[in-house]
Amino acid sequence: MSDNLLEVSHLKKYFPIKRGIFSKTVGHVKAVDDVSFTIRRGETLGLVGESGCGKTTTGRAILRLIEPSGGSVKFEGEEVTTMQPHRLRELRREMQIIFQDPYSSLNPRITVGGMLTEILKVHKLRKTEAEIRDRVNELLETVGLNPLHARRYPHEFSGGQRQRIGIARALSVEPKFIVCDEPVSALDVSIQSQVLNLLMDLQRRLGLTYLFIAHDLSVVKHISDRVAVMYLGEIVELTDYKTLYDGPKAPYTEALLSAVPIANPRAKRSRIVLTGDVPSPANVPTGCYFHPRCPKAFADCSTVHPLLAEDEPDHTVRCILYPHSWPDGTKAPERIASGRPRAVAEATV
Repeated sequence: MSDNLLEVSHLKKYFPIKRGIFSKTVGHVKAVDDVSFTIRRGETLGLVGESGCGKTTTGRAILRLIEPSGGSVKFEGEEVTTMQPHRLRELRREMQIIFQDPYSSLNPRITVGGMLTEILKVHKLRKTEAEIRDRVNELLETVGLNPLHARRYPHEFSGGQRQRIGIARALSVEPKFIVCDEPVSALDVSIQSQVLNLLMDLQRRLGLTYLFIAHDLSVVKHISDRVAVMYLGEIVELTDYKTLYDGPKAPYTEALLSAVPIANPRAKRSRIVLTGDVPSPANVPTGCYFHPRCPKAFADCSTVHPLLAEDEPDHTVRCILYPHSWPDGTKAPERIASGRPRAVAEATV
């Protein structure tokens, strides 16, 4: 059996742009553009980036909640993108998702107990009413709620409690893999730590594997084994969390990390201030997508689209400053020797 539970290769998701009375397709929004990574059994892969970079779309395309435009997703060696509906329904038991918004992801017309009961009946996980009731109580206790809460409706809970209900719903089918789509971004800081600790405890107890999507780098560092950084639908860097935070290679990752607040008010460091706005995924720049804002950009950056390649063992990066990212294999130092990078804008914080 392979150590990789999930293998994503060249995943793409393009949304058509239609205009006119005949809804003619005039372009595409490249929400996810050639994304590849693997997730090992029992590990947590953090997926970070700015809002709109394609993190949530990647997670939903993996589960086929939206249909991918191309690429391959293999779960335990089985291709998901071409899976027949009956087999895909069976796979739902093994791949689940925790949604970002605990307020809109729960049905307001059904009690918490009724919601969990319906799942157990649909997937035929328990036979008798007594077994179903016991399982519902067990799930609520697992996520730190009182079994008596099964009779309540979602509006009777706080945000943190609703997110716990969402976690219980994902656990109800005993999955192996869970996509955590920014599960703490809508919660207060004091509640975020409780939910994160709960997810980590469940992972240890149940052997779960997570794809943890977030834009808060401090949260990702706390829970992730490896981290993938996305920009404009592409992964620009992927490595273990310690290497990423101690020695980032991609200029975009460096800029992200420089913006993370420091708890010590007396600490001083150089912050990289990016100019301009994030380009539209419907009209991506030529060459490297990040070059219009990159403080280290060279002339070749506007024409050469770098590959995501391994620069060091278990450390992949997409930047022409590193030899393996050049599409034609030419060593980067030889190509950029005559160029001059832009000045880095720095500010002391």
